[in-house]
Amino acid sequence: MCGCSTHQTDRAGQNVLPKDGSLTLRVEDMTCGHCAGTIKKAVESALPGTQVDADPASKLVLIRGTADLSAVTAIVAEAGYTPSAAA
Repeated sequence: MCGCSTHQTDRAGQNVLPKDGSLTLRVEDMTCGHCAGTIKKAVESALPGTQVDADPASKLVLIRGTADLSAVTAIVAEAGYTPSAAA
């Protein structure tokens, strides 16, 4: 977990998977490049073959290469962040 802000891990959102096999999560407590890198590394390490683009400016994380939403949200939460459905 990043030391740049207080991260909450008490809730994990859900998102609907697009048909192209990617999903997008909103992570409001992703506040900097370090946070984005932590999320990217956590997901890509736990789910080999995935590609993660995490943008702290938009608070969005795009994950390609998996259809396992519950696994991704659990990984992001375990890393210390709070994923939710992207609007």
